[in-house]
Amino acid sequence: MRYIALLRGINVGGKTMIKMTELKAGFEALGFRNVVSYINSGNLAFDANETAEDKLVSKIEKAIEKDFGLQIQVMVRDRSAIENVLENNPFNGKFETHKEMHVLFMKGEMPEDKQKQLLEKNTVTEQFAIRGREIFALLKVGVADSVLGKGFIEKKLKVPVTARNWRTVQKIVDL
Repeated sequence: MRYIALLRGINVGGKTMIKMTELKAGFEALGFRNVVSYINSGNLAFDANETAEDKLVSKIEKAIEKDFGLQIQVMVRDRSAIENVLENNPFNGKFETHKEMHVLFMKGEMPEDKQKQLLEKNTVTEQFAIRGREIFALLKVGVADSVLGKGFIEKKLKVPVTARNWRTVQKIVDL
């Protein structure tokens, strides 16, 4: 089974630096096969026997803490889940570049009350849609000036996410 691991917040801001070659070697040491990384921001694809994603998350997070001394949130999806994200984007045809479209991956589904709070933030230039464990974000204002960039989802709603722009989501499905 092919899986994608999405690591939150590595190699940004200088605090959580991990060389991708070392991270890849760590994944291989866990027994994962055909490990491939994409760009320097914590996107790794790997083969493993079919396993519950939460078990893979736990295994990876513990290994990163042991190997690198860092507590990093990891979201894991099988390849079909990423394909589903690409096929079911509620904002298809509404963005001009990959920089306007983002997908935020969560570990689990967002509670209804928090979904409501996020959807209340929708404007003409900043729109969110929630599908399962993903938040789709169409940001005509750019990330820095958005609810996402201001940390509303993690700080106010207390929902850990890791975000990828549309181009990255398109690339990781083929790793």
